Amino acid sequence: MRGGDTAAYATLYERHAASARGLARQLLRGEAEAEDAVAEAFTRVLSVIRRGKGPEDSFRPYLLTAVRNAAYDRGRGEKRQVVTDDMESLVPGQPFVDPALEGLERSLIARAFLSLPERWQAVLWHTEIEGTKPAEAAPLLGMNPNGVAALAYRAREGLRQAYLQMHLAGGAAAEACRPTLGLLGGYVRGGLSKRDTVKVDTHMDGCADCREVYAELMDVNVGLRGVVLPLVVGSGAAGYLALTPGGAATGAWWGRMSRRQQQAAGGGAAAAGLAGAGALALTGGEVPMGAEEP
Repeated sequence: MRGGDTAAYATLYERHAASARGLARQLLRGEAEAEDAVAEAFTRVLSVIRRGKGPEDSFRPYLLTAVRNAAYDRGRGEKRQVVTDDMESLVPGQPFVDPALEGLERSLIARAFLSLPERWQAVLWHTEIEGTKPAEAAPLLGMNPNGVAALAYRAREGLRQAYLQMHLAGGAAAEACRPTLGLLGGYVRGGLSKRDTVKVDTHMDGCADCREVYAELMDVNVGLRGVVLPLVVGSGAAGYLALTPGGAATGAWWGRMSRRQQQAAGGGAAAAGLAGAGALALTGGEVPMGAEEP
């Protein structure tokens, strides 16, 4: 597509239209409204790519952001059409910002994910967030299944390292915890010496903060699904995931999320749009999709 073959966009449409429709149906009431939002999203993404911007590898997360923003724009337009004789109800108020979503946007695991190379983000999106098997994700990523599996392994390792770095950077971790955090990556993989393993065990026995970091590292799937997914798809997070190949596990991961994460995943689409647009602009391109012309 970037090389000038506009017909290649049809292939992208065939691969990702079903996921786009699934999200649109979670966010909009009517089938026609959902189809219009999907068409508008694909048009916006095409316009961005033609200008040399937009996604290089993470096409689906970028497209879903466009779908969510198109749905939000349509919902916002409908809300303007209010028939009433009570003018007081039309007095502008303060915009609502969901504090839970604000917390998610600032969360360490979301920032760690967004700091990864786009290719790693793409493979983690398909394999970890959507639960797609390597054989199913291979055509989406232009790779063979073995290549997808190997790339996913490197991406998970990179995510763990980035997550640890977020804790170590900027004084986020206590000085006494820094030696242990520096060893947690190897500890998770069982690659530490016996002496270092005993050090980590002893420290975590008395440190709840390091135990929490360890739990995040042990379960990357829950962290990504519970934090990154709501930032991308907003209020349709649980419903969208139920339509994906890995959707059978939805109940399990939802139940293990914190109440704050559940509230954020189920929050209003408008708040999700505000929180996610800036974050996903870093994932797929320089320009937030909500700012694009139709």
